[in-house]
Amino acid sequence: MEEAKTIMDYLPYLIPVFLLELGLAVFCLVDLARRNRTKGPKWMWAIIIIFGQLVGSLVYLLIGREE
Repeated sequence: MEEAKTIMDYLPYLIPVFLLELGLAVFCLVDLARRNRTKGPKWMWAIIIIFGQLVGSLVYLLIGREE
């Protein structure tokens, strides 16, 4: 029972982090859908963004977008 109490103590800190991560993923997916060209196929970047969580979104923003 003590373990569940410690998780609940961290919950107010985890919810904003989760919401920021979700918002970044949505932003990246919308950006991906609107772009005509990317460095690599769009389906690959969508998988990286969705399954790579925070790191996948950052990799897309830094490497995947073609100006």
